[in-house]
Amino acid sequence: MIALYSYPSDASEQFLRRLRERGAIVDETIEARVKGILEEVRKKGDRAIVEYTRAFDCPDFEKAMIAVSDDEIEKAYEEISGFDRDFTDIIRRAADNVREFHEAQKERSWFMTRDDGVFLGQMVRPVESVGAYIPGGAEGATPLISTVIMTVIPARVAGVKEIAIASPPRKDGTLHPGLLVTAKECGAQRIYRMGSAWAVAAFAWGTETVKPVNIIVGPGNIYVTTAKRLLMGIVGVDIIAGPSEVLIIADETANPVFVAADLLSQAEHDTYASPVLITWNKELAEGVIEEVKRQVRSLPRRDVALEALTNYGACFLVENEDVAAELANRIAPEHLELHVKTPWDWLGKITNAGALFIGHYTPEPLGDYFAGPNHVLPTSQTARFASALGVQNFLRRISLLHYPEEAFFRDASAVERMARWEGLEAHARSISIRKKNG
Repeated sequence: MIALYSYPSDASEQFLRRLRERGAIVDETIEARVKGILEEVRKKGDRAIVEYTRAFDCPDFEKAMIAVSDDEIEKAYEEISGFDRDFTDIIRRAADNVREFHEAQKERSWFMTRDDGVFLGQMVRPVESVGAYIPGGAEGATPLISTVIMTVIPARVAGVKEIAIASPPRKDGTLHPGLLVTAKECGAQRIYRMGSAWAVAAFAWGTETVKPVNIIVGPGNIYVTTAKRLLMGIVGVDIIAGPSEVLIIADETANPVFVAADLLSQAEHDTYASPVLITWNKELAEGVIEEVKRQVRSLPRRDVALEALTNYGACFLVENEDVAAELANRIAPEHLELHVKTPWDWLGKITNAGALFIGHYTPEPLGDYFAGPNHVLPTSQTARFASALGVQNFLRRISLLHYPEEAFFRDASAVERMARWEGLEAHARSISIRKKNG
């Protein structure tokens, strides 16, 4: 179910290659389908949204159903109180935690002057509009309400004026009431019933009902991800996310029951999820593997978890802590948990991870839902160069320059020469004309 590898070894290298390729190979068939969807939405607008939604989500879907009304949101509050009386309170607490964390990420405009009167600076401005894609889960049965919090709140903190969310409707054409209530609580102004690549296309191009946005954020399946990749440049995107992953570094102080539970918390996401353990304690490794076998039997999403464990799950047995850190940085996981005696000593060793969970009682689901840091994280080894979704994703930095006349004449010749080094004569003349006629 979950393979045990010695590292380094030929077998471990084969697994690492398979892990690396799972998020890197472009499916040309899917890409061709997505290109067709994007073009249909660009040409036909709402009509394309209705046609695709009828075909894949709700057979009786109509154009008037694309946008959610205020009355529907009010009704959702009534429904959710019957579903769980504590729902709204918990959502507000989680939103407060996420808001507090992201407030610390705010950037300020800044300015500097030189003695010769040159004025330089940077203005920080939020983008004007954001579209957040929220996966609906299995026919809307598992709505990712946490993703509403993680995408809308940072945009609000950044100062974005217009925030919309999109999620695929259930078969009866509704959205889960928890999704609607969470969107309202977090400050989304518009909610659309639309999913997959056609939702991304609608956010990018706009339709009669859907307003185009400046940036699209949020995770999704391979069709959503491919659409974001193809539209990058026409519209801003956050990250090109791949399947979920967790890597756990554990020593003899780790509890095998905890470690197994945390591995399974990622394995149940989808069949491409990657749960990985690194340890230098063979007894722990064997204990975790047995505990995974025991716990998976009672999981509602057992079949999904089993396939993920079989294809992309692994336990690496390494020689020591240094090799463990080297391997972890090489894998560059989305989530990295430290189940070790002195976890704070590892902060200097870990360089590549989307998020770091420190200690035996800091499991990854705390970050998914409640603690405050964002759960939209780089996957498929992109943590080597990418970061979590944050306030920064919704900000633009506009450079400011002012040269008084004397400062211009001081630097003019240098700029003129540099332009001619690059063979750009018009650039050079922009300077020389001022020198002659100023």
